This record gives sequence, structure tokens and C-alpha cells, in this order.
Amino acid sequence: KTNEIRYLLVNATTRRDAESNIVGVVGVAQDVTEAAKHDRSVAAMARELRQLVDTANAPIFGIDVHGNVNEWNFKTAETIGYSKEEAMGKPLVSTFIVPELRESVQNVLDNALRGHETSNYSLEFRTKYNEIRYLLVNATTRRDAESRIVGVVGVAQDITESAKHDRAVAS
Repeated sequence: KTNEIRYLLVNATTRRDAESNIVGVVGVAQDVTEAAKHDRSVAAMARELRQLVDTANAPIFGIDVHGNVNEWNFKTAETIGYSKEEAMGKPLVSTFIVPELRESVQNVLDNALRGHETSNYSLEFRTKYNEIRYLLVNATTRRDAESRIVGVVGVAQDITESAKHDRAVAS
């Protein structure tokens, strides 16, 4: 009557007589309109958050529980020189962190994987072009819908120019 679209989950089974001849269909329908609306709303929010991460004006990268890259936004690609496709699945620490900081960076990530987050941690990435980029990072624990730890996300600020200036003044 209202021209409103309704979503139904329908189950149908054959109806048979005493000799097992099909004589009709029995159908049961459940209105799932509200659930479908909710699912579309959640999907729209997920798309919006994905766009926010991808286009943020800050490097954002993430690892899974094994330390492999599973998040690498456009700004990280621009800053480090490796595309998302080149970085995904690679071990973050051994691939991108300068050797002398690998142990301490691994400790920060391990702590975040135990739920102990770190703010304003300075680290050095080696770029694709063998340059050093200094990043100030917040390492945040990533959790799934059941609150299980599934990785770490780092939101960073490129402080390379400031770090180079500070080193030049100190020497």
C-alpha cells in the first residue's frame, strides 16, 4: 500500500499427497527489511572509513598478528616509495625498518599485539630509493568484532625534515 520495498527471506518446500505426488508448495517468509537496511548502512560506513584511511594526509599502515603488512594507505606509499601492492603481505620490520631499530620497533609492535599501545614513537623507515624517512607513530591495537587482537595500526607523522634539522644543529 505504501510502495515501500520490503526484503523477505523465503523458504519453500514441496507439498506432497499420500502417494508422494507434488500437489503444491509450502512457503514461509520472514521480513528482513530492517536487517537489510542495517547491513547497507554498515557497508556504507565501512566504505567511508576505507576512503578516510586511504586518502588521509598522514601515513597509515598496519600489520597482522604475524607482523605482515595488511594496511598501507596512499600517503604511506608516497612517503616510503613502495606501492600498496608492493608492501602488502611483507614483514614490516625486516622489510622497511632500518636494521639498528628493528628490535625496538618489534618490541613496540609486540606490545601493541598484547594490547599495550605506544604513542609518539619515533622510527626510521628505509624507502624504496634507499633514503631514510623519520616517522612519529602511534601504534594502536587492532581488534575484531569479538575484541580479539588481530593486528596493529600505525598512524604516523612524517618528521623527516625536522629530524634532519635537529641532527644538523646537534653536530
